[in-house]
Amino acid sequence: MKRPGGKTTQQMAPAPAPPPAAAGKAATLAETTEGFPWPSSHEIKKEANPFTDRDWRMLAYAWSGLLVRLAIIFTLMFSIYQFLANQEQKRVEQTMALVELWETRDYQQAQRALKDRLAALNAKYDKLLSANPTPTEEQVFRQRIGIEAMTAEGGDMPLADFSDHFDRIVYFLNRLSFCVEGKLCSQKVADAYFRDYAVSFWSYFAGYADKQRKAGSSTFALPIETYVRLGQPPSAPAQ
Repeated sequence: MKRPGGKTTQQMAPAPAPPPAAAGKAATLAETTEGFPWPSSHEIKKEANPFTDRDWRMLAYAWSGLLVRLAIIFTLMFSIYQFLANQEQKRVEQTMALVELWETRDYQQAQRALKDRLAALNAKYDKLLSANPTPTEEQVFRQRIGIEAMTAEGGDMPLADFSDHFDRIVYFLNRLSFCVEGKLCSQKVADAYFRDYAVSFWSYFAGYADKQRKAGSSTFALPIETYVRLGQPPSAPAQ
């Protein structure tokens, strides 16, 4: 169609606008490779070994640095060793404090009362044990003696007085076990002074401890048993 008095013109329709991005969704950008670095065409130069350098200053710097590192490592190792030695020394001192307590008058009397009562019962029932008893027979024999020792007929000393001595021994051995298990005492020193006594005590009174636990005292002498069982396979007490 021609307009009067002018040339014919044809206009292009404007391109449609892109749809707006959805709310809350980031627009996706076109992928390009322009951000990747180009590989270098130069070879990486190897660093020189300072220990083989001909310059004496470089050699002195390298060896002095090595000596400093070795000195730091040695100092650190010595500090760790000294710390561990101090800790062990404190454990030994704590154990020796228990040794001094064990040698006081009250504990000496308790040990003597226990020893006399068990010796009398062993002599009384000595004929019931064969000449060559098995470990099981000896275990049963000792535990029965231990149970009788905790009765009124178990000895000349009144049971109430003997029970006081017995409780004192139980308290001490429980305390010893807590100290060793908590690493507050030296196990090596504790074993040297007390292990034989604790094992012997438990061989007689394990049966009595089992009866007390069944009667309601579920943790009676449990620390002593724990200490005695250290390094040994667990075994149930004989009935």
